[in-house]
Amino acid sequence: MSPKRIGIVGYGHLGQYLTNAVLDHPNLELAFVWNRSLQALEGKFDDQYICQNLEQCTQFSADLIVEVAHPIISKQYGPLFLSTADYLVGSPTALADQQVEDSLRSAAINHGLYVPAGAFWGGEDILKMADRGSLKGLKVTMKKHPSCFKLEGNLKGVNARVATEAVTLYDGPVRGLCPLAPNNVNTMAGAAMAAHNLGFDKVRGCLIADPSLRDWHIVEVEVLGPKVAGRDFQVHTVRRNPADPGAVTGTATNASFLSSLVRAGGKGPGVHLC
Repeated sequence: MSPKRIGIVGYGHLGQYLTNAVLDHPNLELAFVWNRSLQALEGKFDDQYICQNLEQCTQFSADLIVEVAHPIISKQYGPLFLSTADYLVGSPTALADQQVEDSLRSAAINHGLYVPAGAFWGGEDILKMADRGSLKGLKVTMKKHPSCFKLEGNLKGVNARVATEAVTLYDGPVRGLCPLAPNNVNTMAGAAMAAHNLGFDKVRGCLIADPSLRDWHIVEVEVLGPKVAGRDFQVHTVRRNPADPGAVTGTATNASFLSSLVRAGGKGPGVHLC
């Protein structure tokens, strides 16, 4: 069985981790690396691995293209990626834009669009419920130290004013939150994709800045299912991911994303959770 050829889009902390992991993995092979600043790649790779322009991605014979750069990449290049390979969207907040989601779903006719589970515990079970239409409600709450948030729009700078007590920054549809915290709520975007019968408008996201959380990122998932014997089916999980103040993602994120990368690909057209 030939190694799976991986194209990596983005060479920040996560991109560097994934690139090294691919180079060390017996069943993976590096197809290409792209970064907005090519200077970051100079002297680290042979020219054959450097993609200077993403329009050229089809020339590298990748089996799976992995985006770990910025949500705008999926809007600009996602359909092109899917024309030549499976595509793992590492910034699924991009999919909160309905046009982007629609364009990628339409493009995933020969290859698969993969959404990483990330910190979204129980995603496969929720996907199964969504497939059956039995998922009635889903709420994802993320609690982090105020310094861990990178916020935009009308939330920009609000976290910096959180001093002594926990403050709820947002509580509402995930679609409205994604553009306000595109670096922080990829887990929620993944949840909205898994819970496809509810989608970005009916999955609720709650963002809480808590100055007491100096060592953890906390993700709570609340699931509401059908009535069983006259009572609502409910699941409530709490995930505590070790993290330092100021860290956008927890320390377990890199390994979790690598697991998603290894699992992604080969499932055919359509949208898949990994």
